[in-house]
Amino acid sequence: MIKIAVMLLFTLAVAFAQEENPPSPGFNADGSDPRAIEIADQVMSTLGGRQNWDNTAIVKWRFFGRRLHVWNKHTGDLRYEDDNLTVLMNLTTQTGKAWEKGLPVENPDTLKAILADTQSRWINDSYWMFMPFKLKDSGVTLKYVAERKSLAGESCDVLQLTFEGVGDTPENKYQVYVDKNSHLVVQWDFFQKASDPQPRFSTPWKNWERYGNILLSDSRGERGHSEIAVYQTLPASVWQDPAPVQWVAMGASQAQKAQ
Repeated sequence: MIKIAVMLLFTLAVAFAQEENPPSPGFNADGSDPRAIEIADQVMSTLGGRQNWDNTAIVKWRFFGRRLHVWNKHTGDLRYEDDNLTVLMNLTTQTGKAWEKGLPVENPDTLKAILADTQSRWINDSYWMFMPFKLKDSGVTLKYVAERKSLAGESCDVLQLTFEGVGDTPENKYQVYVDKNSHLVVQWDFFQKASDPQPRFSTPWKNWERYGNILLSDSRGERGHSEIAVYQTLPASVWQDPAPVQWVAMGASQAQKAQ
């Protein structure tokens, strides 16, 4: 009877964990390692939990001091700015408008190319920002590699992510280092092709801070993100009017050091 009760409790605990962080449709659960999935769920919990991530409506960040993104996760609306370009588009419908040096882009072919390029930049830049929340995304196969030291000397569990039929570069591979003490991602190794024996580069993930109800990291070693903010609401004009936004008046959540 005791053995049956223990097994039942274990089954319920596993079911509860799965409900807390269900995989995205298309995640390769059958091809993924149970231990890797368990660690991915632990990472999500440490970052604030799936519910808090899903409930976080709007995130703003500037990728490596260059490209500004204001992403409404709930609607798919994106405001994008770089030196001479402003784009207001919806990532789901892939429709929108663009302005170069303050002038509207009228040519349909030029606009289509700008929108496609902006979406590709968002795919890249958001992965550099939110990858730890996306360990069980569509098209991902998640494997446990080994226990290994990070470049900074942290004792880590290393997870491997490969992809099928998603993103602009599904042939990529990542090895993600999860600190065994903090349960936070502290490094990733990038492989241009899944068959490559050695990574093209290794980059730390540092300076985890709390924004609203989730943790985000801005440091990638020699480079980093800036102007990070989380909002629950913003005026519709942010995604409709190309005029500069007075962000100081928008009431973003304040960053707090992660414990």
